[in-house]
Parts: sequence; structure tokens; C-alpha cells
Amino acid sequence: MAPASDDTRSAHARSVHADARSGDSRHGGHPGDSGPAVRVVGLTKSYGRFVALRGIDLEVRRGEVLALLGPNGAGKTTAVEILEGYRNRDAGEVSVLGHDPARRERSLRARVGMVLQECAVDPYLTVVEALRQRAGLYGSPRGVDEVIGLVGLGSKADSRVKTLSGGQQRRLDLGLALIGDPELIFLDEPTTGFDPSARREAWDVVRGLCAEGRTVVLTTHYMDEAQALADSVVVLAGGRVVATGPPDTLGGRDRGMSTVRFVPPADVTLADLPLPDGVEPRLRAGFVEFAVAEPTIALHALTGWALERGEGLSGLAVERPSLEDVYLSLTGEHAPEPEPEPGSGSGSEPEPGR
Repeated sequence: MAPASDDTRSAHARSVHADARSGDSRHGGHPGDSGPAVRVVGLTKSYGRFVALRGIDLEVRRGEVLALLGPNGAGKTTAVEILEGYRNRDAGEVSVLGHDPARRERSLRARVGMVLQECAVDPYLTVVEALRQRAGLYGSPRGVDEVIGLVGLGSKADSRVKTLSGGQQRRLDLGLALIGDPELIFLDEPTTGFDPSARREAWDVVRGLCAEGRTVVLTTHYMDEAQALADSVVVLAGGRVVATGPPDTLGGRDRGMSTVRFVPPADVTLADLPLPDGVEPRLRAGFVEFAVAEPTIALHALTGWALERGEGLSGLAVERPSLEDVYLSLTGEHAPEPEPEPGSGSGSEPEPGR
């Protein structure tokens, strides 16, 4: 299906921030706030005959980072745009900071920041001018200089937006989302175009936001980013939630088989290794490898044996399934159904696929 126009979504973002003019988004929250920052129950959305969301449930606690993962067409964009108030749902309950985002209330919009996939700002403004312009829409914004320092654009403060690199524009996007001092921030692929150093600097910014008590909903295709930042992960596939939980335990990751790998001492065969019954080692590219549910006993036997021989186990490593391994397994089991041809169905709405 045809993606939603970036210009359309950017224009909506500008209207969201404009509606925040009369609001105050201090991160301390509003009196009487309680419960999760985001709560979704039975959320459904269709575009003609194509069902994008099939009754999903999710919850984001205040002050946490939730990473929303899934392949293209899984329903991530639709879910986030409903939470942002950009797209209407067909059915289900949605609460964002205690409000229904479908009502598009100014009191909610003033408390939410968004980092979209494209820079929604006049390209002829300087970085300082863009942030000052956005800051003027809020009752109690963060300081412009503070935000510039926070997102690492000090050397580009007087540069025009059109001269910024892709990574620098993403930094400005983040700054524009933070200038209103929001309680809840939606980060849509925030480090796309960043080099490794810049990505880690951006991660530090996100960690700092959470240390201040803010809540972050992150969509990303980088598994290391989700691992580094997320308190909780929700995996979507085929419009359904197929797994949810902390990154370290998602999909039973903490209970998966571990792989032990090492270079064997010279003149040692696989039959010589003191391994527990049922363990089947193999030689691969000069390394001995074997899988075991609990590696402690096997490692104790191996290292004791090596010490008795006065030899080391070069390259010894123990690896559990990575978040990427689990993600690929989960999404492979729940591949999305084929999308209908453009124009099928009546009154269909384009799915902004990712």
C-alpha cells in the first residue's frame, strides 16, 4: 500500500505543536496523574480489507522506555500514529497520559513531544531560530541553549537547517521534540543516519530524559538500540503483539540454549573433551562448539580439565540467543499477510508502512 506522505505527517506535527501554545508540559506531571503513561486495550485498525492491527494490548509505565519492534507492515506506524492522535482507530481503548488522543486536546498535546522520520522545519532557519520558534509555542519551554547542548549541535547553532547532514537533522528533530519539556516522547527511528559515536551520544540523551522522569516510546530497527535503551519491548507481527517483556527475557531468551565455543588444545580430539552426557560437540573453523541449556557444569568440567593439563582454552566464549535472534524467530513465525492491491476496498486509508 502507498506510504503516507511525509509532508502530511510533518504538517500534522506542526499543528500539534501549535496547539501546545496555551499549555505547559513540565515533566513533573499534572496533579492527580496516576496509572501508566500509555494504555492500549483491544486496538484495531483496518484500511479497506487490509487489517493493520488485530486487537493489540500494550502498556507503558511512566518513566520507562518502551521499544516497539516489528518488520515492515507489522502495524508499528499505525499504532504509534493512533497514540500520537494523528490517526483514528476502529475499536479499542487508548489512554495517553490519561487522555484519549483521538480527542486531540490541547492539554495533552502540550505534554507530548515527537521525533518524526523527516525534519519538519523551515530549511532556511538556523538551528537557533528553529528552536526559538518552536519554544515560543509553549508556556514553559526548556532553554534553547540547553537543548542545543543536549543534542550536540553547539557547533551548528548558527547554521541553516538545509546545510545540516542527515545525522545533524535528526539531532535537530530531537531538539524540537524536547524544547517543550514534554512528559512523553515518541521517537520514530531517532538515530537513522547517525554514525556509531553519535548513536551512543543520542542514547545518553534518552537515558538522561528517563532519569528526569520522562517516558519514551521508541520505534527502531536497531536491535542493539532496543537492548541498550528499553526497559520493555513489544514485538508486533501481522498486526498482533507476538511478545512483550524486558529485552533480556523476551521470548524466553534467558532460558534459551547457550553456545560454548573455544579453540581446543593441540592434539586433542572431540572424544577427549570431558563434556556432560548428551552434549554433542562439533569442530567448526578451528573452534569446538556445542549447545547446552545450562553451561555452568560443562564449563566447570572443561576449565578444570584444561588447568590440570596446564593448558588454556583460547577464545573461550559463552553466547546466549541475542535479541536479534529472538526477534527474527518471533517475527518469522508470524509473517504479515499480503497487503491488498492499491484501491481495493471502499474508503481505504493508506497504511504508512515501515
